[in-house]
Amino acid sequence: MITIVSKNIVKEGKAEEFKALAKELIEESRKETGCISYNLNQDISNKNILTFIEEWEDKAAIDKHNKSAHFTSIVPKLGELREEKDLNLYIRV
Repeated sequence: MITIVSKNIVKEGKAEEFKALAKELIEESRKETGCISYNLNQDISNKNILTFIEEWEDKAAIDKHNKSAHFTSIVPKLGELREEKDLNLYIRV
């Protein structure tokens, strides 16, 4: 299993728009083969920090996800709404 943690610092005033776009991405991604979980979390202290935490069966599932229509259409729009992104992939040890 691979866990993806994608921390996004969203531009001021853009958090609600980011969450609305993310909702479709989450719903479609959860339907994909190999997706174990896919969630968006908002920082308690800073509403502009939104972090995706995803769990995938393997790298092949992630590669397929990254090429999906919903990913390739929504992720660039999310990119326009953020100031900074930190992306890490983890395997359970």
